[in-house]
Amino acid sequence: MLYLVLKAGLSGVIVALVSEVSRRNPGLGGLVASLPLVSVLGMIWIWSESRDPVKLADHAAGTLVFVLPSLPMFALIPWLLRRGTGFWPALAAGCLLTIGLYVLTLWAAPRLGLRL
Repeated sequence: MLYLVLKAGLSGVIVALVSEVSRRNPGLGGLVASLPLVSVLGMIWIWSESRDPVKLADHAAGTLVFVLPSLPMFALIPWLLRRGTGFWPALAAGCLLTIGLYVLTLWAAPRLGLRL
C-alpha cells in the first residue's frame, strides 16, 4: 500500500510541477509537460515490480503507438483557442478527437499486425 501511495504522490508532484512551471513560463511548461516523465516512471514501476523485459518492451511499444493519436490534440486546442473558442469547448474537442483516434488505432492496430 505504501508503494502505491509513493507512486501516486510522485505522479502528483509531476503534474503540480508542470502546472507551476507553466504558470511562470508557458513554453518551459510545455517542455516539461512533453517530457515522457510519466512513461519513464511507468517503466520504472513495471521493471521494479516484474523484472520482465518482454512486459516492459510491450509497454514501451504500446506507449509509442498511443502517443501518435494523441498528438493532433496539441494542434487542435491552440488552433481553436486562437480562433476564439472557449477553453472548455476546445479541451473537449481535443479530448474527443483523441478518443476517436484511439478508437481508430485500436481498430487498425491488429489489421497492421500490431499487438496492443
